[in-house]
Amino acid sequence: MKKTIAFMLSVCMLFSMTVSAKESVTVSSECDISDIDVPLDSTPVNAAIGQTLEIKAKSVVLMEPNTGKVLYESNSDEQLPPASITKIMSLLLVMESIDRGDISLETVVTASEHACSMGGSQIWLEPGETMTVNDLLKAAVIASANDACVALGETVAGSEEGFVALMNERAKELGMTKTRFVNCTGLDAEEHLTTAYDVALMSSALIKHDLIKDYSTVWMDTLRDGKSELVNTNKLVRFYEGTTGLKTGTTSTAKYCLSATAERNGLELVAVVMAGESSNDRFGGAKKLLDYGFANYNYSSIDAGLKEKTQLEVLKGTQKTVEILPQGTLNVLLPKTATGNIERKTVLSENITAPVKKGDVLGTVTVTLQGEQLGEIPLVAKEDVKRLTLGVTLGWILKGLFQL
Repeated sequence: MKKTIAFMLSVCMLFSMTVSAKESVTVSSECDISDIDVPLDSTPVNAAIGQTLEIKAKSVVLMEPNTGKVLYESNSDEQLPPASITKIMSLLLVMESIDRGDISLETVVTASEHACSMGGSQIWLEPGETMTVNDLLKAAVIASANDACVALGETVAGSEEGFVALMNERAKELGMTKTRFVNCTGLDAEEHLTTAYDVALMSSALIKHDLIKDYSTVWMDTLRDGKSELVNTNKLVRFYEGTTGLKTGTTSTAKYCLSATAERNGLELVAVVMAGESSNDRFGGAKKLLDYGFANYNYSSIDAGLKEKTQLEVLKGTQKTVEILPQGTLNVLLPKTATGNIERKTVLSENITAPVKKGDVLGTVTVTLQGEQLGEIPLVAKEDVKRLTLGVTLGWILKGLFQL
């Protein structure tokens, strides 16, 4: 392990000097893994809800991804350069392309001149070199390789420019109102900006794809039949229990950024740290946010509270009533210190007219706690109820005659 790290550091330093000599582009320091083997401070953060966490970063946010609820934030709407956490959106589009069947993990990609010219963190693709989508995902997620990311983007959209247009379109769909992407890698560029809140939104969308975790939870891997070694730039993968991802980012302008995801006891969280003062600040800050979330929140399962069988009258039906059942339970994110009685208000449909299909929503149970609405549980028809027609009526009459 130490030999691998030493090799990667020396190669990264050499490559950085080479690129700097050729052009005045800010080279990503994503390949700086000098502290990757140093464990995190294991002291848990037990700050209560409402207390301020000491995190040395310009902007942070902690979000529950299923509801989008913000559990903690500080300056989360300030526009900042995101560095390689930009790749979260790039990876989301790749995952969605795989889901649609446009590409597969086995799709073979030929590296373009443009993809190979990225600089910064990379796997040193050569123009014309072929690699599967699976291997390019390894490189982009685990090692934050810019050349691999661009190659994937070109595969999805034909060009990086076209891919970036898709990124911005998808950002709007997710409600990322303060985000503008200029490239798909996160290398510093004018007007390439986002916010911690927006990063949390796209991170929440990405981790809904279980496939991404096959890459984002890997500590070490290889490419090119073992000739190229990959070490995950996210040290939480190794040192934080329940880590599921997600992406680091570092440039001289953006400083140290991280979107970290973790899951414990069914509760998944997204912690975003932007413009941390050091690598340790971003990892330590994300750990504090995640600790805070796991210490203070959990899911509670709430039922509809129906104690007796409930029948509703059906007009013009082949039967006079239909039974309704709650459609599951309500899983609610609540502070562990939440107090008070859960209240339920049931509203049933009136003047129900056949036909009724099994599963039709015929009412709701609204659940509240201390005046705050937690959610609704639909009440649905247990069975079909056909409409009473002349044909059905004649059928009944004929059936009755034959039974005499």
